[in-house]
Amino acid sequence: MTSMNLPLAITSLSTGIIATVILDLWALTLNRLFGLPVTNWGRVGRWVAGLLPGSYRQDTISAPPAMACDQVIGWSTHYLVGITYAAIYLVGLNLLSRTPDPTSALLFGIATVLAPWLILQPGLGLGYFGSRTPKPKLTRTLNLVSHSVFGFGLFIGWRLVSLVA
Repeated sequence: MTSMNLPLAITSLSTGIIATVILDLWALTLNRLFGLPVTNWGRVGRWVAGLLPGSYRQDTISAPPAMACDQVIGWSTHYLVGITYAAIYLVGLNLLSRTPDPTSALLFGIATVLAPWLILQPGLGLGYFGSRTPKPKLTRTLNLVSHSVFGFGLFIGWRLVSLVA
């Protein structure tokens, strides 16, 4: 089971932050080594802020005017989603009376790629499965690899937290 000496909420919070940091370090590494672009969390923040007045989808995310808080909203959303995924993963395993392992973490990470493909990318005007990006196949491959890294980050994060608990 995933229950340790720490409450599940603290374990989820810590695990989600660690996994998201690992994902961000992966993205920075790809950027430095291969010049691949990192996610513009300001664009994500602008989209999230646009959800409040009811604008789910933009033809292009540059259509709404930039706001001063775009970066803060985007980065906060990024980490809140990582924490939420960690909570879903850990609660799910708890319900199954299982502890995290590399395989379940990898599979869960891969499953999380459906959210950007079906929600975020269409919302940003990039099409379902990144179909409107300049290189859709590359986008999909990078999405899958990055979410796999996030999945392993969940396991690493949980192990680190369990060592401290």
